[in-house]
Amino acid sequence: MSGWKWKKKTKQQELSNIPHVKVEKRDLQILNGNLEETIDFITSILGNNDDFITRKFKVLGKFPAAIFYISSMVDPPVINHDLLKPLMFPPDHLDIKEIQPNHLLKVLTEEVLYHSDVKLESNVANLIDVLLVGETVIVISGSLQAFHLDTRKIEKRALTQPETEQVIIGPREGFIEQIDANIGLIRYRLPTADFCVRTMKIGRLTKSKVAICYMKGIADPSIVDEVEKRLSQIHVDAILDVGYIEQFIENYQFSPFPQTILTERPDSVVGNIIEGRVAVLVDGSPFVLMVPVVFNQFYQTTEDYSTRFLLASFTRLVRILALIFSLIFPALYVSFISFNPELLPTEFAVAVAGGRAGVPFPAVIEVLMMEVAMEVLREATVRLPKQIGGALSIVGVLVIGQAAVDAGLSSPITVVVIAITTIGSFATPVYNASFALRMLRFPLAILAGVFGLYGLVVGIIIIFNHMLSLKSFGVPYMSPVSPGNAQGMKDVIIRIPFRWMPERPEFLHPNNKKRIGKNEEVFSASAANASNQTKTSKK
Repeated sequence: MSGWKWKKKTKQQELSNIPHVKVEKRDLQILNGNLEETIDFITSILGNNDDFITRKFKVLGKFPAAIFYISSMVDPPVINHDLLKPLMFPPDHLDIKEIQPNHLLKVLTEEVLYHSDVKLESNVANLIDVLLVGETVIVISGSLQAFHLDTRKIEKRALTQPETEQVIIGPREGFIEQIDANIGLIRYRLPTADFCVRTMKIGRLTKSKVAICYMKGIADPSIVDEVEKRLSQIHVDAILDVGYIEQFIENYQFSPFPQTILTERPDSVVGNIIEGRVAVLVDGSPFVLMVPVVFNQFYQTTEDYSTRFLLASFTRLVRILALIFSLIFPALYVSFISFNPELLPTEFAVAVAGGRAGVPFPAVIEVLMMEVAMEVLREATVRLPKQIGGALSIVGVLVIGQAAVDAGLSSPITVVVIAITTIGSFATPVYNASFALRMLRFPLAILAGVFGLYGLVVGIIIIFNHMLSLKSFGVPYMSPVSPGNAQGMKDVIIRIPFRWMPERPEFLHPNNKKRIGKNEEVFSASAANASNQTKTSKK
């Protein structure tokens, strides 16, 4: 029987399989060999698009067929030379007269088509789905299945140096928007069969490709399963960036501190994967999401491990000092000026009092005004074109600071305090962490303005108590400080030499804890861990 076999499905299933299309009056159908009805059905759904191409031809000069593709998403030379040419002009060794219709697909797959990725599909809804992502579909009259082949060619930018994570010593490559290229950058640095990639599609309309990358034999399987579980529970129309994923899978939505870390450096991703973390990539995003994370990662950089440990430890201490400045310096200044001037040296206190003689506002109001002005200026320079953004940031700071002092709205010492605080926030390598500290400066300044040093200390205690309560995929946020771990403490405040850190971080629960040693030693350690896990599971 020719024609279509009608397959009943619920309306919800139809809408999930064919986005953007109203199919209330149509049921999903299965191919049954009628070429004209196939063309009419697919054209009725996609024919309103000017870049949708349908062309009829004859396979091997004998069997009627049609090819479908969206011209704006495919590579025309591949379609012309790898698909149409061999299908229309068969090889010399083939005897067309002896090819039976029921053997045609096998002959074309094994002896005619040059393309390496050839798949068969009988469901029309699935064929429409692959057309919408840039694949090419070939339907042959009388065949119960159709070919779909990957002929996508999406324009992409070249690999460039990461914009948000600058280093002096280290690789200069950064991720781009194409997920396959990003996975290739990771595989280039991890040429091992233990590197695993799981993919899924999220988003009812965008059907964004999401990849989970981890190291088999090192990453804790429970963490990998938890990541996959949380991703599978995301039901949303669109995933346009990895930041969408971050908001759906984090544990504490109202915490200012991020429970994931975003990076655009392949070397940073590889380093985290080798330690036992899991990477999440989204097609269309140049950033990769890493889980689980701990707080000390937010002031560490890949450069810490590319340089000698003395230099790395010194620069890390500088970053920690800058982090402390960016959080408490304005509040500390307010508490000293408003409540505890006796803690300042006499000469300095007199100089500060003289500078604030003409300022009509309390210190806390003065600091908050300058902080708000600095945040507005920072946001404006980020949104402006690069050619004028840098000039505005320099001129704006100088002009606004001097004008505020001359107008009596602020004292010179306040301008210095805010400037040091802002520079300290720039020294935090991870943008999400620096943003959290910028937010927390305001409540700390208010507490210091109301209660003095007592309010500042209470605010810091509340922040630390909150951080101690956080977890990222089951890992305590303040690890390895709390709960304490001697091996992990070797890479928190300073970085000691590599030879003194032979094991991976304990708080990640890696299957293979050994990372330094001969192959035999690492293998035996891995085997012992696997044996212990097996015994524990049996108990």
